[in-house]
Amino acid sequence: MVEPVNSSLGKMLLEEVSPVVMVLCTPLVEETFVKNGLSFVETLKPFCNFSNIDVPVRTSGDQLYRLKKFTLRLFYASDIRQPNIQVAKQRLEHLITQAGEKDFQDLESDPPQIADILSNPESEIAPTWFQHYNKELIRTLSFSDHEAFDHPVACLLVVSSKDEEPINKFVDLFNTNRLPSLLNDGAMDPKILKHYLLVHDNQDATTERTSKVLSEMRSTFGNNECNLLCTNSSKEGNIEHQANPWASFKSDVSADKLGCALTGDDIVEIKDLMQEFASRHVIPYMEQKVRELNQQISATRKGLRNQIKNLWWRKGKDDVPDSTKGSMYTFSSTESQIRILGDYAFMLHDYELALSSYRLISTDYKLDKAWKHYAGVQVASHLCNYVSVEEMMGLAYFISDQSKKEAEYCMENAFSTYMKLGKSGFQNSTRCGLWWAEMLKARDQYKEAASVYFRICGEEPLHAAVMLEQASYCFVLTKPAMLHKYGFHLVLSGDHYKNCDQVNHAIRTYRSAISVYKSTTWSHIKDHVYFHIGQWYAIVGMHEVAVRNMLKVLDCGYQSKATQEIFLRDFFNIVKKTGMKHEVVGLQLPVINMSSLQVIYDDHRTYASQASALVEESIWQSLEDDIIPSLNSGKSNWLELQSKLLPKKYKESNVCVAGESVKVDLEFRNPLLISTSVTSVSLICELTPNSDDLKLVDKEPSSSSLGPESSTEHNQGTTSGFSSFTLSEVDFTLSGGEKKLVRLTVTPSEEGILKIVGVRWELSGSIVGVHHFQSVPAKAKTAKGRKKNKLTPTDALKFLVIKSLPRLEGSMDHLPETLHAGDLRYLVLELKNKSDSPIKNLKMKISHPRFVSPGNNEEELTTEFPDCLKKGDGQTIVQHETNRTSSVFAFPKDISLQGDRSLKWPIWLRAAIPGTISLYFTIYYEMENVSSIMKYRTLRMHYNLQVLPSLEISFGITPSPSRLQEFLVRMDIVNRSKSDYFQIRQLSTVGCRWGISLLQPVDTILPSKSLLAGQALSCFFMIKDCKKSETEEDKTMSLPPSQTDVKLFTQDDDEKLFDIVNSPLASFHESERSCQGASDQVNPNTVDFILISRLAKSSNPSAVPDLPKILSHHSCHNRIRSSNPLSWSLDGPQTIYHDFSTSLCEVKLKMIIRNTCDKLATVSIETNDYLPEAAAPSPSSGNQSGWRYVPTVTEEMKLTSDVMGSRLGKPPSSMESSPPFIWSGLSSTKVPIQPMSTTEIPLQISVFSPGIYNLSSYKLNWELSEHENASSSSSGTCQGYPYHLTVLQSE
Repeated sequence: MVEPVNSSLGKMLLEEVSPVVMVLCTPLVEETFVKNGLSFVETLKPFCNFSNIDVPVRTSGDQLYRLKKFTLRLFYASDIRQPNIQVAKQRLEHLITQAGEKDFQDLESDPPQIADILSNPESEIAPTWFQHYNKELIRTLSFSDHEAFDHPVACLLVVSSKDEEPINKFVDLFNTNRLPSLLNDGAMDPKILKHYLLVHDNQDATTERTSKVLSEMRSTFGNNECNLLCTNSSKEGNIEHQANPWASFKSDVSADKLGCALTGDDIVEIKDLMQEFASRHVIPYMEQKVRELNQQISATRKGLRNQIKNLWWRKGKDDVPDSTKGSMYTFSSTESQIRILGDYAFMLHDYELALSSYRLISTDYKLDKAWKHYAGVQVASHLCNYVSVEEMMGLAYFISDQSKKEAEYCMENAFSTYMKLGKSGFQNSTRCGLWWAEMLKARDQYKEAASVYFRICGEEPLHAAVMLEQASYCFVLTKPAMLHKYGFHLVLSGDHYKNCDQVNHAIRTYRSAISVYKSTTWSHIKDHVYFHIGQWYAIVGMHEVAVRNMLKVLDCGYQSKATQEIFLRDFFNIVKKTGMKHEVVGLQLPVINMSSLQVIYDDHRTYASQASALVEESIWQSLEDDIIPSLNSGKSNWLELQSKLLPKKYKESNVCVAGESVKVDLEFRNPLLISTSVTSVSLICELTPNSDDLKLVDKEPSSSSLGPESSTEHNQGTTSGFSSFTLSEVDFTLSGGEKKLVRLTVTPSEEGILKIVGVRWELSGSIVGVHHFQSVPAKAKTAKGRKKNKLTPTDALKFLVIKSLPRLEGSMDHLPETLHAGDLRYLVLELKNKSDSPIKNLKMKISHPRFVSPGNNEEELTTEFPDCLKKGDGQTIVQHETNRTSSVFAFPKDISLQGDRSLKWPIWLRAAIPGTISLYFTIYYEMENVSSIMKYRTLRMHYNLQVLPSLEISFGITPSPSRLQEFLVRMDIVNRSKSDYFQIRQLSTVGCRWGISLLQPVDTILPSKSLLAGQALSCFFMIKDCKKSETEEDKTMSLPPSQTDVKLFTQDDDEKLFDIVNSPLASFHESERSCQGASDQVNPNTVDFILISRLAKSSNPSAVPDLPKILSHHSCHNRIRSSNPLSWSLDGPQTIYHDFSTSLCEVKLKMIIRNTCDKLATVSIETNDYLPEAAAPSPSSGNQSGWRYVPTVTEEMKLTSDVMGSRLGKPPSSMESSPPFIWSGLSSTKVPIQPMSTTEIPLQISVFSPGIYNLSSYKLNWELSEHENASSSSSGTCQGYPYHLTVLQSE
């Protein structure tokens, strides 16, 4: 904290609270000094401030002190009056306007940074003109009748040596008509110090007359009171002063003309004159005045007795009527004398005496305030007397560096009292506030000083603007700095400046506020600052700076739609006024999403569509591993080959081909709520032609002829027009908040190094937006097989352009986007090579062989679909061979493409499962004698299919308990579609082993002809195993093809069935077998079915525009299900005639047992000779052990070997007396049976009497060699089937 005397307030008090000298001069005196571009007072002013006058002074006591600093204020008598308020306002406004004009050139510079502001000293933070403004504001209260420091201390009478009768002129000058009202009205003592000065113009007057006049003056007015000033010693009047002392006092005139007739000796003489006048006349006079007043006041007012007397006297004044005119206190009153004593002591720097005087007079004013009730002006005048004393007391406390608390109390009390006066006290409160704020700033209380500035803002907008700005600088000087308050008060100040048409100052304050808000998240106030400062720059004609600031508000999506329209409208209006296009780097309209940046280009990998280029590289690499050849040095990829062939400095570069586009996908977003049109969007690129080391890579010469030096081309234009590359241009419109992915392309036409620098676009034809890519890494969709070594963002957009190569183009004709599950389609793959260089060795790999199967040859292109899939006359069951090895399809070796020739190849498509399916095709081809860098290329094709649900089928197969080679098949069909109808056409078993037949008429299977949406259906069929038993040769019987297919429709009886043993149905079925259960492929005892259907009706034809002609549904690895692993039958006679009188009856039987599981089974037969209930004789009704099936449509069919046993009733009671029979063969035997095999066991019974016998008194005990799964048993017992034998007595 600086000393009070050296603070800004101390300096201000030294200048403003200092003795006033009244000047009276003749017109000829003024004419003498006009030659220097100055008035008389202006000439003397620079020499009235004494920094080291060193005058001894003794005031109240006997102790002397030396006065170091001293200032005189010189005023013409005509100027010693209270200023006119309106004139003062105009002068203040003019001062502010001039300051704004001086700062105009600085407005073009960049706004100050907040770090720089904080690092600057206090003197450099606030504008320098604030001090001049504050002084002028304080001077609006000059020469009030109650403040003695504004009353003239002395009068300087000045007469020219050229005046006629100079002595009389001196007398006439001090005429009452020319004196100020302060002297005439009695507010001050007219008996003041007079000093007489004779001015001699060395250019005009003669020294003889001047000497004579000076002698007369001294004889008349006294020798010490007269003085001579010789001036204008320069005859030519063209002297230029190095340090012109008048430049800071008179800025409206060129400094070269100020004092042009005054020599150095003249200036020294003026300086000595004023030094002598102050030290020998003014200071002694004031010193003497203070001593006299102090003695007088001490005798009448000081001491307890005098204080009581004064109090009693003031009480008695209540009865005396007061005058309502004139001042309350005249210069001769005791109160005025005390005030003069205090003010004189203050000006002579005796602050102790000043304080004691102010305390004394303050008591009198308080008493008067309590006992007197004046009206109107008298009240205000009285309060001003009192408050002014409080104000001076506070200043005295401050300047004497005494009680800080007392100083602030006095200033607060004075300020509050002024504010209570309303408008009449506003000027006084403003002066008090300015002094108070400076006092707080001197003590580093900047926050409190800011609040004082805010309190004195008042209603005048211009005055408020200056005070608010001064308050803002106080906030930035606090520790720590209060930046948000600093910026907020600057904005308030700028708005007030603009309301007063002080646009330069409004811009200046807003520029400073930008430093606060540009790095904050306060978006709305930031937009307010940038938008208005842009408007104001346009007002003053700085349109380019206006555009730069308005650009900051374009990304204002958080604002209302109306606000955004205002921003955009004013922005384009300002741009239009400039009459030129503005290129803006980093334009935020539209906003570019750099994370969406994708670079798509073709090197050895080419793409058939945009969708193919967006597929992850790992998917393509997994497909291409089997078709891309490896080098002799072991398995390596194309990147390793490239690294061996390219020069070292190009090894990490991306490679593209001349004539082929490099595509860049970039997302543009409209941050506004209003629609925005974006035009002429293109890339910014550079292409450097090849250097010599790169030419050596290819043995053939480059197609372009280059000079010895390389050159760089940069597309600063709008689009192409450069021979080295061609750019695409895109126009689009973004609605409010819309995002749009835009594809931009650059096509190099010659070899070299291509760099994608950025992107450019236009708004409204006048704003060119530019965005550079250097700082953002790009996602290149051709990432190599192995990771590169730390690619820089620039390298990701840098390409090595090699010469033109053949490029294969492919398309898939007739491919629908939406299909039904099982839909079989015939497609055509068309390949073209427009280059004159041939390609050969074509190979293709498909990601989903389950969905796609290539045709066998080009001749299939002429076939009719689907008739080509139906059976022909005399067709043999032979599977066609294909050209595929594993999942790679090799085109014929003799195929070569070049020029205008195209290749069309049949492709079979089957939608295997519902859902969204992604199909990937990779076509490999080789090139000859074209490039040593690239020997082969691949064409990548990608398609997305939407597969809708159709029919879902499932099969249940159960064995016949009596007919071992026959099985019942239950087929369950559910239409999973939500709206489509289907017709079932054909059911086929796959292979030659299983024959199939109907169990019910076709018309009864589906009477409605179509399976409705959501409908379920169950139907039954019989299949027969044509494989012979183990006892015969193990081979399959030859079945005619008609026995493996069943027609499921009645209309079109002549329509042929579909051939399932040849491609493509056979190929797709093999894929289905591997997909539905690879582990069961080794089990030959399963049944595969193929159901053929077609779409009968679609409720939404637009979903599937090309209706399917055939749908195939494949069910593979269907097992034969049973509750136990055995099925058997007991064969023998039904009726026997025997003569029991001769012998018992022996009957031979045969049991056939089949192992229906895939495990080795061991079977033992356990017979029982006694039945608890014997069968009664009854007529035979045929073979009762035959198998009969009763379908259950509500649940899955389960057939067991004891079906008939559960249906047998109790035999008649008449049979209970029949004699028993016995099993006369082996009572128990164990037989091993191989999986899915049959064996025969001979049996025999002995019957002792005629009757009907139930031969079910046996059990089959079975045991498996190992567990099939956790849920099946390892052993078990089966009860014998009922078998009735009728034995009759022969005649």
